[in-house]
Amino acid sequence: MNIAKATYCMKRVCTVLFVILSVLCLSWPLASMAKKRALLIGISHYPQTTKSNPCTWTNIHGSNDVRLLRGTLQKQGFRITTLTNAQATASHIRRALKRLCQQAAKGDMVVIHFSGHGQPFEDLSGDEADGWDEAIIPYDAKKCYSRTYTGQCHIIDDELERYINSLRTTVGPRGFVYVVLDACHMGGASRDESETDSAACARGTNVGFSPNNRTYIPRIDRRGHFTVKASPRMAGVCYIESCRAYQTNTEIYEQGQYYGPLSFYISQALQHTPLTHNLQWVHKVVEAMQHDKRLIKQNPVIETDR
Repeated sequence: MNIAKATYCMKRVCTVLFVILSVLCLSWPLASMAKKRALLIGISHYPQTTKSNPCTWTNIHGSNDVRLLRGTLQKQGFRITTLTNAQATASHIRRALKRLCQQAAKGDMVVIHFSGHGQPFEDLSGDEADGWDEAIIPYDAKKCYSRTYTGQCHIIDDELERYINSLRTTVGPRGFVYVVLDACHMGGASRDESETDSAACARGTNVGFSPNNRTYIPRIDRRGHFTVKASPRMAGVCYIESCRAYQTNTEIYEQGQYYGPLSFYISQALQHTPLTHNLQWVHKVVEAMQHDKRLIKQNPVIETDR
């Protein structure tokens, strides 16, 4: 009888151990399969650029930022997709964002980066307090409204947020999403016209895109940190923007090249710091930019769910 009881107990123990090991084996691959993914977009050369034409975009150095960050993130094991210059059309950017949402998996770390022009875009849905959305400018987006161009190639913040929320849901609470915007929606507004140093090249425009010919007047908001929607079912998120909405984002000259300041200092911060959920490196980037005397007219902005 004692032998039978011992045998029964042993079977129970073995069954429990088997269940525990099975659960561990099922969950371990999910953790080990988590990947690091990045979509890097940068534009230096916009089509039909003419200084005399106010409806064309000036050339900048956004593709330099892509090359810089690609090298940095490759060292950290990221799977990277890049779109530069003529590759970075609105349709290609949207397709890449959709593909990223489809390919991402639970636990993934995702970085989306854009370096280029930005522009205020008249809010037609009524969800913006100041009456203006913010848009990133793909290669084929026009600067001025016309009968033939109504903004279809602008990617406004509402659209971008939908992609980001889809990603956050897909990668789940064990994942994380970073969004880096080295652009500007007030380029040229505070730049001294006497400046001739090309290192002071500004990204963006102070002319709003408006079907109703409205004049863009920026709302002065000096906050450097904003809180975005949090959910226990979604990944954490951190948006890092190069300057406040009413400021100018000016490029800097480093290591023989022109770069967006946010991209440059992110690359510097991640040289020896692994990209994780910990946002300490983000605050180091902000601090470095604030100590750069070339950037005294701009302040980076962080938006996070934390």
